[in-house]
Amino acid sequence: MVGEHDPAHADHARSAADGRTRDAVVRLLLEQGPTTTAGLAEALRLSGPGVRRHLDALVAEGSVVTRDAPQPGGRKRGRPARQFLLTASGRARAGREEHGSAQLAVAALRRLGEAAGEEAVRAFARDRALAMVGQHREHVLAGADRGERTARLAGALTAEGYAATTRGAGAQDGLDARVTGEQLCQHHCPVADVAAEFPALCEAEAEVFAELLGTHVQRLATIARGDAACTTHVPAQQSRGAEEQDDRTGTTPAVTTGAGPDVKGRQVV
Repeated sequence: MVGEHDPAHADHARSAADGRTRDAVVRLLLEQGPTTTAGLAEALRLSGPGVRRHLDALVAEGSVVTRDAPQPGGRKRGRPARQFLLTASGRARAGREEHGSAQLAVAALRRLGEAAGEEAVRAFARDRALAMVGQHREHVLAGADRGERTARLAGALTAEGYAATTRGAGAQDGLDARVTGEQLCQHHCPVADVAAEFPALCEAEAEVFAELLGTHVQRLATIARGDAACTTHVPAQQSRGAEEQDDRTGTTPAVTTGAGPDVKGRQVV
């Protein structure tokens, strides 16, 4: 009979505990996006060296990479902190159960496209996006202003499995978020593998965001393209007079992709 003091038993228990802790690190990076060792240690209530040991193992297996933490205003003041973020492999580790479903969805959409054309795929993508936010519509629209509605949309997306957050678009550059707007960041995408082949899923999602928020939005990055998060720029709310002018001229919310002149640099969470 193998006792609890048997070396092999102890090694197995230690390995299992390490695996659970590393899964917790991966889940936290999935939910919060790029995070420092100190931030992870505080959230997990572990020591800095202890967290670093697990991060080193995750980096070695290819689930995590590091980068310099952005500094406000682009100023360099000493050695920057290091942030850890998930790779595509790390996101796959966090969503192992999604892989089989993704393969099935890709096969189904291919067949739909072959049978009914690309327009049918786009219609499916839009129906899916509408269904995803539909039950949260009243809650989102009850927000007092665009910033609050964007935050409520992030909460709705999190409830749907997208681990979404918001922050002022100028936060990294020392700019006034009230002027530049908000960034809606989805740190996880359950359909990223499918969207990599069918970008209509991402496009329809952004279109629905624009309609729900009542403004044009700009997609800066997507997990499906290999970025760390799906990042959507939501411009700051205009003055009442300007918005009324848009209403009179029939301005329709739109979606653009890639960095443009109305965004203060490419900011990817």
